[in-house]
Amino acid sequence: MPRKQQRLLDDDTNPCLLETDASRKCMDDNKYNRDMCTVHFLRYRNCRKFWNSIVIQRRQDGIEPAMPTAKERKNVLESMERLPY
Repeated sequence: MPRKQQRLLDDDTNPCLLETDASRKCMDDNKYNRDMCTVHFLRYRNCRKFWNSIVIQRRQDGIEPAMPTAKERKNVLESMERLPY
């Protein structure tokens, strides 16, 4: 498997893995009719925006690694009352 594809499937490097899988499954289930999967696409886009803002903030604060690990992300999401995306 190519290295880029491995990174996309790794839970530590891809914070939106569930949203990615959900949008792919929706496309498969609906015979690639994009109109049927708009909600999944919006969730994925909002997820990417949220975690990209976290990465930017951590870089500005000098925190390494810039992308929180899967365990850290889980703690961040649990500390919020509802999912931010």
